[in-house]
Amino acid sequence: MSATILVTGGAGFIGSNFIPYFMEKHPDYKIVNLDKLTYAGNLENLKEVENNPNYTLVKGDICDEQLVNDLFDKYDFTGVIHFAAESHVDNSIKGPRAFINTNLVGTFNLLEAARTHWFDAPFTPKAGCENRRFHHISTDEVYGTLGAEGYFKETTPYAPNSPYSASKAGSDFLVRAYHHTFGMNTTTSNCSNNYGPKQHSEKLIPTIIRNCLHLSPIPIYGNGQNIRDWLYVADHAKAIDMIFHQGKSGETYNVGGHNELTNMQITHTICAILDDLRPRQDGKKYADLITFVKDRAGHDLRYAIDPTKITNELGYKPDETFKTGIVKTVQWYLDKA
Repeated sequence: MSATILVTGGAGFIGSNFIPYFMEKHPDYKIVNLDKLTYAGNLENLKEVENNPNYTLVKGDICDEQLVNDLFDKYDFTGVIHFAAESHVDNSIKGPRAFINTNLVGTFNLLEAARTHWFDAPFTPKAGCENRRFHHISTDEVYGTLGAEGYFKETTPYAPNSPYSASKAGSDFLVRAYHHTFGMNTTTSNCSNNYGPKQHSEKLIPTIIRNCLHLSPIPIYGNGQNIRDWLYVADHAKAIDMIFHQGKSGETYNVGGHNELTNMQITHTICAILDDLRPRQDGKKYADLITFVKDRAGHDLRYAIDPTKITNELGYKPDETFKTGIVKTVQWYLDKA
Protein backbone atom coordinates (compact mmCIF):
# COMPACT_ATOMS: atom_id res chain seq x y z
CA MET A 1 0.00 0.00 0.00
CA SER A 2 1.48 3.34 -1.00
CA ALA A 3 1.63 6.12 1.57
CA THR A 4 0.83 9.74 0.78
CA ILE A 5 2.10 12.29 3.28
CA LEU A 6 0.96 15.90 3.61
CA VAL A 7 3.93 18.15 4.32
CA THR A 8 3.02 21.73 5.21
CA GLY A 9 5.45 24.59 4.69
CA GLY A 10 7.77 22.46 2.61
CA ALA A 11 9.20 25.43 0.69
CA GLY A 12 10.54 26.97 3.89
CA PHE A 13 14.04 26.49 5.25
CA ILE A 14 13.64 23.28 7.24
CA GLY A 15 10.91 21.80 5.03
CA SER A 16 12.92 22.26 1.84
CA ASN A 17 15.84 20.40 3.42
CA PHE A 18 13.55 17.70 4.78
CA ILE A 19 11.58 16.85 1.60
CA PRO A 20 14.60 15.88 -0.59
CA TYR A 21 16.08 13.92 2.32
CA PHE A 22 12.81 12.08 2.98
CA MET A 23 12.08 11.34 -0.68
CA GLU A 24 15.54 9.92 -1.27
CA LYS A 25 15.30 7.75 1.84
CA HIS A 26 11.70 6.65 1.23
CA PRO A 27 11.21 6.50 -2.57
CA ASP A 28 7.84 4.75 -2.22
CA TYR A 29 6.22 7.65 -0.41
CA LYS A 30 4.23 10.31 -2.21
CA ILE A 31 4.56 13.84 -0.83
CA VAL A 32 2.03 16.65 -1.19
CA ASN A 33 3.66 19.93 -0.18
CA LEU A 34 1.09 22.56 0.90
CA ASP A 35 2.81 25.93 1.09
CA LYS A 36 1.45 29.46 1.05
CA LEU A 37 4.70 30.65 -0.55
CA THR A 38 5.03 33.71 1.66
CA TYR A 39 8.29 35.66 1.65
CA ALA A 40 9.84 32.77 3.62
CA GLY A 41 9.05 30.09 1.00
CA ASN A 42 11.30 29.59 -1.99
CA LEU A 43 10.62 27.06 -4.75
CA GLU A 44 14.27 27.32 -5.84
CA ASN A 45 15.00 25.30 -2.72
CA LEU A 46 13.01 22.34 -4.08
CA LYS A 47 14.52 22.13 -7.57
CA GLU A 48 15.88 18.64 -6.88
CA VAL A 49 12.38 17.19 -6.36
CA GLU A 50 10.12 19.36 -8.52
CA ASN A 51 10.07 16.83 -11.37
CA ASN A 52 9.80 13.76 -9.16
CA PRO A 53 6.51 11.99 -10.00
CA ASN A 54 5.95 11.32 -6.28
CA TYR A 55 6.08 15.04 -5.44
CA THR A 56 3.13 17.45 -5.73
CA LEU A 57 3.16 21.15 -4.85
CA VAL A 58 -0.07 22.83 -3.79
CA LYS A 59 0.05 26.58 -3.30
CA GLY A 60 -2.33 27.36 -0.47
CA ASP A 61 -2.82 28.41 3.12
CA ILE A 62 -3.29 26.05 6.07
CA CYS A 63 -5.75 28.67 7.38
CA ASP A 64 -8.02 27.84 4.42
CA GLU A 65 -10.25 25.22 6.03
CA GLN A 66 -11.99 24.22 2.79
CA LEU A 67 -8.72 23.73 0.93
CA VAL A 68 -7.25 21.59 3.71
CA ASN A 69 -10.35 19.37 3.78
CA ASP A 70 -10.41 19.12 -0.03
CA LEU A 71 -6.79 17.92 0.00
CA PHE A 72 -7.57 15.26 2.62
CA ASP A 73 -10.49 14.13 0.44
CA LYS A 74 -8.42 14.01 -2.72
CA TYR A 75 -5.23 12.39 -1.46
CA ASP A 76 -6.38 10.31 1.53
CA PHE A 77 -3.26 11.23 3.51
CA THR A 78 -1.67 8.50 5.59
CA GLY A 79 0.32 11.03 7.59
CA VAL A 80 0.98 14.73 8.19
CA ILE A 81 4.33 16.38 8.85
CA HIS A 82 3.58 19.94 9.86
CA PHE A 83 6.30 22.57 9.38
CA ALA A 84 4.22 25.55 8.25
CA ALA A 85 4.63 28.42 10.69
CA GLU A 86 5.42 32.07 11.01
CA SER A 87 8.74 31.84 12.82
CA HIS A 88 10.65 35.13 12.92
CA VAL A 89 10.56 36.59 16.45
CA ASP A 90 11.17 40.18 15.33
CA ASN A 91 8.22 39.98 12.96
CA SER A 92 6.01 38.65 15.76
CA ILE A 93 6.84 41.75 17.80
CA LYS A 94 5.96 44.08 14.93
CA GLY A 95 2.84 42.19 13.79
CA PRO A 96 1.62 39.32 15.99
CA ARG A 97 -1.69 38.61 14.22
CA ALA A 98 -0.20 36.53 11.38
CA PHE A 99 1.47 34.31 13.99
CA ILE A 100 -1.82 33.64 15.78
CA ASN A 101 -3.58 32.88 12.50
CA THR A 102 -0.97 30.56 10.98
CA ASN A 103 0.44 28.88 14.06
CA LEU A 104 -2.80 28.43 16.02
CA VAL A 105 -5.72 28.50 13.55
CA GLY A 106 -3.73 26.78 10.81
CA THR A 107 -2.62 23.96 13.11
CA PHE A 108 -6.20 23.57 14.34
CA ASN A 109 -7.48 23.26 10.75
CA LEU A 110 -4.98 20.48 10.03
CA LEU A 111 -5.77 18.57 13.21
CA GLU A 112 -9.50 18.89 12.66
CA ALA A 113 -9.23 17.69 9.05
CA ALA A 114 -7.13 14.72 10.19
CA ARG A 115 -9.62 13.93 12.95
CA THR A 116 -12.69 14.00 10.69
CA HIS A 117 -10.99 11.99 7.93
CA TRP A 118 -9.27 9.42 10.13
CA PHE A 119 -11.81 8.86 12.96
CA ASP A 120 -15.43 7.79 13.29
CA ALA A 121 -15.45 8.82 16.96
CA PRO A 122 -12.90 9.54 19.70
CA PHE A 123 -10.46 6.61 19.97
CA THR A 124 -12.29 4.90 17.08
CA PRO A 125 -10.17 5.24 13.93
CA LYS A 126 -11.76 4.41 10.60
CA ALA A 127 -10.79 1.10 9.02
CA GLY A 128 -7.30 1.43 7.57
CA CYS A 129 -6.55 4.62 9.50
CA GLU A 130 -5.31 2.98 12.71
CA ASN A 131 -1.65 3.92 12.20
CA ARG A 132 -1.98 7.34 10.59
CA ARG A 133 0.30 9.85 12.27
CA PHE A 134 0.37 13.62 12.72
CA HIS A 135 3.85 14.97 13.43
CA HIS A 136 4.16 18.56 14.60
CA ILE A 137 7.42 20.52 14.40
CA SER A 138 7.87 23.06 17.18
CA THR A 139 10.62 25.06 18.87
CA ASP A 140 12.61 25.22 22.09
CA GLU A 141 11.40 28.81 22.50
CA VAL A 142 8.15 27.56 24.06
CA TYR A 143 10.15 26.83 27.23
CA GLY A 144 11.18 30.47 27.74
CA THR A 145 14.71 31.31 28.77
CA LEU A 146 17.42 29.58 30.79
CA GLY A 147 19.97 30.96 33.21
CA ALA A 148 23.65 30.15 32.92
CA GLU A 149 23.02 26.47 33.68
CA GLY A 150 20.47 23.76 32.98
CA TYR A 151 18.75 22.42 29.86
CA PHE A 152 15.29 22.24 28.34
CA LYS A 153 13.84 18.76 28.79
CA GLU A 154 10.53 17.44 27.47
CA THR A 155 9.18 17.93 31.01
CA THR A 156 10.26 21.60 31.28
CA PRO A 157 7.21 23.81 31.99
CA TYR A 158 6.19 26.07 29.11
CA ALA A 159 6.97 29.77 29.59
CA PRO A 160 6.88 31.46 26.15
CA ASN A 161 8.09 35.06 26.10
CA SER A 162 7.30 36.32 22.58
CA PRO A 163 4.11 36.33 20.48
CA TYR A 164 5.89 33.81 18.23
CA SER A 165 6.74 31.36 20.99
CA ALA A 166 3.32 31.81 22.61
CA SER A 167 1.61 30.90 19.33
CA LYS A 168 3.83 27.83 18.95
CA ALA A 169 3.14 26.81 22.55
CA GLY A 170 -0.58 27.03 21.80
CA SER A 171 -0.18 24.85 18.72
CA ASP A 172 1.75 22.26 20.77
CA PHE A 173 -1.11 22.16 23.27
CA LEU A 174 -3.64 21.64 20.48
CA VAL A 175 -1.67 18.63 19.22
CA ARG A 176 -1.49 17.29 22.77
CA ALA A 177 -5.25 17.76 23.20
CA TYR A 178 -6.07 15.88 19.99
CA HIS A 179 -4.01 12.95 21.25
CA HIS A 180 -5.55 12.85 24.71
CA THR A 181 -9.15 13.70 23.74
CA PHE A 182 -9.54 11.92 20.40
CA GLY A 183 -6.78 9.30 20.48
CA MET A 184 -4.98 10.79 17.49
CA ASN A 185 -1.56 9.27 16.81
CA THR A 186 0.56 12.42 17.30
CA THR A 187 4.20 13.22 17.89
CA THR A 188 5.84 16.60 18.50
CA SER A 189 9.45 17.70 18.20
CA ASN A 190 10.88 20.83 19.81
CA CYS A 191 14.16 21.78 18.19
CA SER A 192 16.95 24.23 18.90
CA ASN A 193 18.09 26.89 16.40
CA ASN A 194 18.60 25.42 12.95
CA TYR A 195 21.26 26.53 10.48
CA GLY A 196 22.48 25.34 7.10
CA PRO A 197 21.76 25.69 3.37
CA LYS A 198 18.55 27.37 2.15
CA GLN A 199 17.94 29.46 5.28
CA HIS A 200 16.06 32.73 4.76
CA SER A 201 18.26 35.80 4.63
CA GLU A 202 16.52 37.44 7.64
CA LYS A 203 18.03 34.95 10.10
CA LEU A 204 21.27 35.47 12.02
CA ILE A 205 23.76 33.27 10.18
CA PRO A 206 22.73 34.23 6.61
CA THR A 207 22.73 37.89 7.72
CA ILE A 208 26.30 37.62 9.01
CA ILE A 209 27.48 35.93 5.79
CA ARG A 210 25.65 38.37 3.51
CA ASN A 211 26.85 41.47 5.35
CA CYS A 212 30.43 40.20 5.31
CA LEU A 213 30.30 39.68 1.54
CA HIS A 214 28.78 43.15 1.05
CA LEU A 215 31.21 44.71 3.55
CA SER A 216 28.18 46.02 5.45
CA PRO A 217 27.94 46.40 9.25
CA ILE A 218 27.10 43.11 10.99
CA PRO A 219 24.29 43.97 13.46
CA ILE A 220 24.59 42.20 16.82
CA TYR A 221 21.83 42.65 19.41
CA GLY A 222 22.82 44.01 22.83
CA ASN A 223 26.22 42.73 23.93
CA GLY A 224 26.14 39.61 21.75
CA GLN A 225 26.16 37.25 24.73
CA ASN A 226 22.78 35.61 24.07
CA ILE A 227 23.33 31.86 23.80
CA ARG A 228 21.64 29.41 21.45
CA ASP A 229 22.04 25.68 20.84
CA TRP A 230 22.66 25.19 17.11
CA LEU A 231 21.44 22.23 15.05
CA TYR A 232 22.47 21.54 11.45
CA VAL A 233 19.30 21.36 9.36
CA ALA A 234 20.11 17.99 7.75
CA ASP A 235 20.47 16.51 11.24
CA HIS A 236 17.05 17.92 12.10
CA ALA A 237 15.58 16.30 8.96
CA LYS A 238 17.02 12.96 10.06
CA ALA A 239 15.50 13.38 13.54
CA ILE A 240 12.03 14.19 12.14
CA ASP A 241 12.14 11.10 9.93
CA MET A 242 13.07 8.94 12.94
CA ILE A 243 10.32 10.42 15.14
CA PHE A 244 7.69 10.09 12.40
CA HIS A 245 8.49 6.42 11.88
CA GLN A 246 9.65 5.25 15.30
CA GLY A 247 8.45 7.78 17.87
CA LYS A 248 5.92 6.77 20.50
CA SER A 249 2.39 8.13 20.00
CA GLY A 250 1.60 11.12 22.20
CA GLU A 251 5.24 11.83 22.97
CA THR A 252 7.41 14.92 22.55
CA TYR A 253 11.07 14.71 21.55
CA ASN A 254 13.58 17.52 22.03
CA VAL A 255 16.12 17.75 19.20
CA GLY A 256 19.34 19.65 19.87
CA GLY A 257 22.85 19.82 18.55
CA HIS A 258 24.83 20.21 21.80
CA ASN A 259 26.39 23.29 20.19
CA GLU A 260 25.90 26.15 22.65
CA LEU A 261 27.41 29.35 21.32
CA THR A 262 26.95 33.06 21.94
CA ASN A 263 25.99 35.27 19.03
CA MET A 264 29.48 36.78 19.21
CA GLN A 265 31.11 33.35 18.97
CA ILE A 266 28.97 32.53 15.93
CA THR A 267 29.89 35.83 14.30
CA HIS A 268 33.63 35.49 14.92
CA THR A 269 33.58 31.89 13.65
CA ILE A 270 31.92 32.89 10.37
CA CYS A 271 34.22 35.90 9.95
CA ALA A 272 37.28 33.67 10.41
CA ILE A 273 35.99 31.12 7.85
CA LEU A 274 35.42 33.92 5.33
CA ASP A 275 38.85 35.42 6.09
CA ASP A 276 40.21 32.06 4.98
CA LEU A 277 37.89 31.24 2.06
CA ARG A 278 37.37 34.73 0.60
CA PRO A 279 39.74 37.29 2.16
CA ARG A 280 38.83 40.97 1.96
CA GLN A 281 40.62 42.78 -0.85
CA ASP A 282 41.45 45.69 1.46
CA GLY A 283 43.40 43.37 3.77
CA LYS A 284 41.10 43.96 6.77
CA LYS A 285 39.30 41.31 8.79
CA TYR A 286 35.55 40.66 8.44
CA ALA A 287 35.20 40.93 12.23
CA ASP A 288 35.90 44.67 11.86
CA LEU A 289 32.33 44.94 10.50
CA ILE A 290 30.70 43.89 13.82
CA THR A 291 28.32 46.58 15.08
CA PHE A 292 26.22 46.44 18.25
CA VAL A 293 22.58 47.49 17.94
CA LYS A 294 19.73 48.00 20.41
CA ASP A 295 18.65 44.72 21.94
CA ARG A 296 15.46 42.93 20.89
CA ALA A 297 12.46 43.44 23.19
CA GLY A 298 12.15 40.53 25.63
CA HIS A 299 15.29 38.89 24.22
CA ASP A 300 15.71 35.45 25.87
CA LEU A 301 19.22 34.98 27.24
CA ARG A 302 19.92 31.30 26.68
CA TYR A 303 18.36 28.23 25.08
CA ALA A 304 19.88 24.75 25.41
CA ILE A 305 18.30 21.38 24.76
CA ASP A 306 18.82 18.07 26.50
CA PRO A 307 18.43 15.50 23.67
CA THR A 308 18.82 12.45 25.96
CA LYS A 309 15.34 11.10 25.22
CA ILE A 310 15.62 10.95 21.43
CA THR A 311 19.18 9.61 21.75
CA ASN A 312 18.26 6.83 24.17
CA GLU A 313 14.84 5.88 22.77
CA LEU A 314 15.37 6.27 19.02
CA GLY A 315 19.17 6.06 18.69
CA TYR A 316 19.44 9.57 17.22
CA LYS A 317 22.86 11.16 16.83
CA PRO A 318 23.71 14.28 14.80
CA ASP A 319 26.17 13.80 11.94
CA GLU A 320 27.56 17.33 12.09
CA THR A 321 29.30 19.32 14.79
CA PHE A 322 28.99 23.09 14.58
CA LYS A 323 32.60 23.19 13.37
CA THR A 324 31.82 20.98 10.35
CA GLY A 325 28.29 22.24 9.69
CA ILE A 326 29.14 25.93 9.65
CA VAL A 327 31.89 25.43 7.05
CA LYS A 328 29.39 23.59 4.80
CA THR A 329 26.87 26.39 5.36
CA VAL A 330 29.26 29.23 4.54
CA GLN A 331 30.45 27.37 1.43
CA TRP A 332 26.84 26.93 0.25
CA TYR A 333 26.22 30.67 0.49
CA LEU A 334 29.51 31.45 -1.23
CA ASP A 335 28.60 29.11 -4.11
CA LYS A 336 25.21 30.82 -4.36
CA ALA A 337 26.53 34.39 -4.17
